[in-house]
Amino acid sequence: MKSFRGKTPQLGERVWVDDNAVIIGDVTIGDDSSVWPLVAIRGDMHHIRIGARTSIQDNSCLHITHASAYKPEGHPLSIGDDVTIGHMAMLHGCQIGNKVLVGMGTTILDGAVVEDQVIIGAGSLVPPGKRLTSGFLYLGSPVKQARPLTEKEIEYFQYAGLNYVKLKDEYLAEAAQQA
Repeated sequence: MKSFRGKTPQLGERVWVDDNAVIIGDVTIGDDSSVWPLVAIRGDMHHIRIGARTSIQDNSCLHITHASAYKPEGHPLSIGDDVTIGHMAMLHGCQIGNKVLVGMGTTILDGAVVEDQVIIGAGSLVPPGKRLTSGFLYLGSPVKQARPLTEKEIEYFQYAGLNYVKLKDEYLAEAAQQA
């Protein structure tokens, strides 16, 4: 973790950050969340807020849109609670609600809004400013609404969140034994 422009990343309780992840600047991560190997989270020119029980998987890149003449207020990045960000996802200046699954290799661009209880299929592209409505599966590049989520998929959000909480707890326990 690195400070930048006087801002230091802030971690909630029981957060796992892999030694090979990089977190810079104005970043806040909620309780019981996890950041896995080779993740980059750069809150260097705007803030990033990540909720509780959220898992940021390997090789993902999280950044913001800085304030400029083009976009005077910029776009911070916010991610809610109980979110799973799949491997190699790219999130840039967007808003992600609660209980969301972002598939592997997905890109979500500036100003996009993903409401609560959404699944985005692997390899999807969410264009700038696009809004993904709660309760649906989205697929494609550019992403399109595919169908409503099933009850089983909605239940999966709880399972996925708790599964990664248990896994990061194992990593924390092992790290404590090695200290």
